[in-house]
Amino acid sequence: MKALVKTELGFGNLEIQDKEEPQAGKDQVKIEVKYAGICGSDIHTYEGHYKVGVPVTLGHEFAGEVVEVGEGVTAFKSGDRVTSETTFYICGECEYCKAGDYNLCNHRKGLGTQQDGGFTKYLIAREGSVHHLPEHVDYKSAAMTEPLSCTHHAVAKTDISEGDIVVVIGPGPIGLFTAQVAKSRGATVLITGLTNDKVRLDKAKEIGIDYAVNTQEQDIKELVNSLTNGYGADVVFECSGAVPAAKQGLDLLRKKGQYGQVGLFAQPEVQFDLQKIIQKEIRVVGSRSQKPADWEPSLELMNNGSVNAKAMVTHEFDITQWDEAYQAIKSGEAIKVLLTPVD
Repeated sequence: MKALVKTELGFGNLEIQDKEEPQAGKDQVKIEVKYAGICGSDIHTYEGHYKVGVPVTLGHEFAGEVVEVGEGVTAFKSGDRVTSETTFYICGECEYCKAGDYNLCNHRKGLGTQQDGGFTKYLIAREGSVHHLPEHVDYKSAAMTEPLSCTHHAVAKTDISEGDIVVVIGPGPIGLFTAQVAKSRGATVLITGLTNDKVRLDKAKEIGIDYAVNTQEQDIKELVNSLTNGYGADVVFECSGAVPAAKQGLDLLRKKGQYGQVGLFAQPEVQFDLQKIIQKEIRVVGSRSQKPADWEPSLELMNNGSVNAKAMVTHEFDITQWDEAYQAIKSGEAIKVLLTPVD
């Protein structure tokens, strides 16, 4: 079978290879991939900014059909429609594993990073990470369960009440999912971007986000104040990983507001206005990836129509067309790109 493999660290070093078709071992499930999504971390890996266990088949957002189950597997059978968490191995013994916080296990190994992932025809997942697809969730939507789960994880770390004003900064896939999850909790949601985010801001309007704001054309603070009697937003999620956006987010918040950092910064050390956090008694929370408890709620949000994942897909390529997919993403033309396997 053909696979898109990161062969060495550094920029590029991504090539199509012929790999032996894997077999399901004990407590494992073999999945035929139907669609696999390109994540921002895949782009960072390609560009050499994110380290993985090379050589490895990339791709950790995917959905497909079970074609084989290993010894001891009872929850799945051939023909089942599924997706899988990225977790392939955990120690199972640390405090984080025992609490179900697999995303924080120091020994965790993930699909598409340390274990061969979804940019291929078949992959192996651990039974405990696999989830059945609900009736109304198609394969394209299901391939985005992982990024949706990441945003569910972030939103779940905050308290959102009916009618709260929530600002999401950054209208990329993560921002668009965060906005939809926040809206599902009864919030009035504003998502912000720049002039070159027009395609994404238009998509936000299409999927029902209350306000899609180009901050280069409209004063976002004035809008927030008009909606809150001058108090400020209840919750801000920073999804762009841009330092000026983080500063803006703290400024938009009301006293006792909540700030969630979801986007990853290019550099780990950034200037942050701690004085504003102190004086406004802002609660700041970080959110890393997702954990098992985020997956079933995320699938149900798509199943009941609260989240429209399929609408976010703007481009589809097969795995041999990586260069075209990469250019579509880097140009800002694409929102969500899915890859399909080749024989």
